[in-house]
Amino acid sequence: MRKFSARIGLGLALMGLASPVLSATPEETARAALSRSPIIDGHNDVPEQLRARYGNDFSKFDFHDMSPTAAQKGGKMHTDLARLKKGMVGGQFWSVWVTTGQSESEAVREVTEQIDVVERLMAAYPKDLMLAKRADDIELAFRQHRIASLIGVEGGHSIGSSLGVLRQLYRAGARYMTITHSKNTPWADSATDVPKSGGLAPFGVAVVKEMNRLGMLVDISHVSEKTMMDVLNVTSAPLIFSHSGARAIDGHPRNVPDTVLARLKANGGIVMQVFLPDYVSEEVRQWEAAKAAEEARSNSLFKGDPAGAAGALADWIAAHPRPRATIAQVADHIDHIREVAGIDHIGLGGDFDGMDSVVEGLGDVSTYPALFVELARRGYSQQDLEKIACRNLIRVLRAAEGVAKAKSGDAPSNQTFAS
Repeated sequence: MRKFSARIGLGLALMGLASPVLSATPEETARAALSRSPIIDGHNDVPEQLRARYGNDFSKFDFHDMSPTAAQKGGKMHTDLARLKKGMVGGQFWSVWVTTGQSESEAVREVTEQIDVVERLMAAYPKDLMLAKRADDIELAFRQHRIASLIGVEGGHSIGSSLGVLRQLYRAGARYMTITHSKNTPWADSATDVPKSGGLAPFGVAVVKEMNRLGMLVDISHVSEKTMMDVLNVTSAPLIFSHSGARAIDGHPRNVPDTVLARLKANGGIVMQVFLPDYVSEEVRQWEAAKAAEEARSNSLFKGDPAGAAGALADWIAAHPRPRATIAQVADHIDHIREVAGIDHIGLGGDFDGMDSVVEGLGDVSTYPALFVELARRGYSQQDLEKIACRNLIRVLRAAEGVAKAKSGDAPSNQTFAS
């Protein structure tokens, strides 16, 4: 009897070994990853929206709820505290962008006002938001279940071609600066302007070196390919693309070419994948170009007749509906970045509240988990997803802090801009 029982027990054990191990669903993998490693997003334009919609008057809005059903006026925004929490966002770079269509001195004033808005946001919602200036601050905010709030300066025009202003922005809390925005600075070329400096001018080299000395992340979203290469040649710290995609998937010049992706391994930097449809979907990009051409054609055919031109364009749009960018296309970019640069060089930079259209299924900051489910379906492990969510960015920030520590004995640069 004992022999028979033993044989049954052995048989059951062998059956257990032979049966397939129950694997986690994509939804379970995504949730497990984000529970351990909340998302840090590289770019959000809430400060710009608060200025444009409410004149920075905090009595006119409640950041707990900026949805279409909210009581305050100003229209729907992509971001509020409730949706950030639903989206499992634990850290956010708030962009302090100001337009390039003004003088450098005006840009300096306005970017200072934008940093003030971020500080006021932290003060108004201290239970939910925490200003973060170091990697350790991010992890402290995670433990306290607050959203680590970092400041990103979008566009080198905001320093007024002054390293002194750059240093003051760092002291005010700015932890990255995008070298250019949509137009060239006097010392660096943008991806969407006619080249002037041929990449980085000598003062641009000084800017990058001073950012390394400070521990300020160098962001090369928006810059030309030549500027990207020049910055890679100069920097001693890992770089970021705060909100860009892969140019091999969508040919927009704002995206990152493979020549640059291939160099990120050695540099240690990351591409924080953007959600802006023009940069995500080649079909959307081509449609936008066709629409611009049709608009020019209609204006030419109906000179002196704005209503006729508008009607002709409306007819064209009705016959040629705008394509929709999809979550799958966003994941295609991430797949490509992983293939060329590796899993350690990917993050997220949605550009919410800085775009007038959205990817289908990624309509606001509450929807990040849907992308992680799509990636899990494609075979990304929980560890992979944790890296994309925040671990890669924290590693890059710590590396930049390490470079600054090594350079702590270096004197601030006295280099000035010479036109």
